[in-house]
Amino acid sequence: MTPRDRRAVVLLLISTFVVILNETVMGVALPHLMADLDITASTAQWVTAAFMLTMAVVIPVTGFVIQRTTTRATFVAAMGLFSLGTLVCALAPGFVVLLAGRVVQASGTAIMLPLLMTTVMTVTPPATRGRTMGNISVVISVAPALGPTLSGLVLSVLDWRWLFGLVLPIALASLALGALRLQNLTEPRYARVDVGSVLLSAIGFGGVVYGLSRFGEASGEAGGLVSAWAPIVAGAAGLSLFVARQIWLQRSDAALLDLRTFRSPTFAVAVGLMAISMMALFGTIILLPIYAQSVLGLEALQTGLLLLPGGLLMGLVAPSVGRAYDRFGPRVLLVPGTVVVSAAAWLLTTLGVGSPAWLLLVAHVVLSAGLALMFTPLFTASLGSLPPRLYSHGSAVVGTVQQVAGAAGTALFVTVMTAQGAALTDRGADVVEATAGGVHAAFVVGAVITLLAIPAAFAVRASGGGAHGPVDDGQGEHDAAAEVPAVGH
Repeated sequence: MTPRDRRAVVLLLISTFVVILNETVMGVALPHLMADLDITASTAQWVTAAFMLTMAVVIPVTGFVIQRTTTRATFVAAMGLFSLGTLVCALAPGFVVLLAGRVVQASGTAIMLPLLMTTVMTVTPPATRGRTMGNISVVISVAPALGPTLSGLVLSVLDWRWLFGLVLPIALASLALGALRLQNLTEPRYARVDVGSVLLSAIGFGGVVYGLSRFGEASGEAGGLVSAWAPIVAGAAGLSLFVARQIWLQRSDAALLDLRTFRSPTFAVAVGLMAISMMALFGTIILLPIYAQSVLGLEALQTGLLLLPGGLLMGLVAPSVGRAYDRFGPRVLLVPGTVVVSAAAWLLTTLGVGSPAWLLLVAHVVLSAGLALMFTPLFTASLGSLPPRLYSHGSAVVGTVQQVAGAAGTALFVTVMTAQGAALTDRGADVVEATAGGVHAAFVVGAVITLLAIPAAFAVRASGGGAHGPVDDGQGEHDAAAEVPAVGH
């Protein structure tokens, strides 16, 4: 990369890390919100659920936005929305304003991640994409993992509003630096927005994520599962119509989200593996703090510190994994990665009432190591298998899958935990035993799911040119470098 391109990627990496960190930073803060704002747990959890819901609705539109506008304009819009939302959250007098601020925050976050991926794929030579994608893996995997830890540290000495107050200066500095120094790395081209696709996308992805987010709290309510299934069914219907409309619009290159990305077998398999990985990551992130605090009796700060080594390990390993990808390709990393993730998932099933805290620490570190081996190869191989004209659409697909899979993992783990805990309570178990039994059941289900990833890892082929072979776009092989568009100034 040229110095100009390198500065742009570094700025985008830092900015994306800051915005994604906010996706999980509120989990540990829910008890503080409940006490300070006088709200119930089912209401408080929407500060996280609304963030994921907004991301799922906005990300599918980002492929169009990135094509239509310049790099600088897209960045300023993303960081401007995030900064505005952060300011609203920091000053929020009540829950409604806080929730509105989270929605604005998420709108900016949803644009930033596809912008980062598309920019990297455009300016990075194919032979060195692995190490750059390794840095992106740090952002996507470590930021959510560190959220609970940083939240616990801040809340141990400050009010919950400081979770936003401390981030705001960093966000504003990134916004100012990008507005002044970020150069346009791609040439915008005319793209017509299809309003029908936007509406179907919002109904489809929004309905699915909303329904999945409702499962945890609905499972404990009379008739609550109906209120969770209804939006999922409506969302599935919306998604079916959305897919049909995109296939029709692709004939004239007018699709909002070009699904020809799935003609690449490598992209399709990698996205499926990514979904399993995100389910494991977000499901574990939501359950381990519950287990640590409700079963082991640890404080929020202790819980955050217990999960810190795993997050740091992912950050330390990711650059090395990227270099290994450039040299050896994806399979040598993905196959052992899926095996390690599955082993960690089965290790988590051994946690019980009398388990020592160090066992939780070891299981989380092993899980983090396995995911670190998977994320970089998945991002690089999936997007590297596409022709450059589909980079923005592929990035939007990857971001959407992450959000939907994260919501699905959270809903699945919490629902299984709640159902099993209620069954044990009916049999006379106390709260601690019921919670431990519910967590165990959820981890067993998660461990079974991780087994599906192992054979799929063998199907991810090398792609992207350079050291790891030809580009696979589902329509024959061609040189990626020959298709990189001219960079605008």
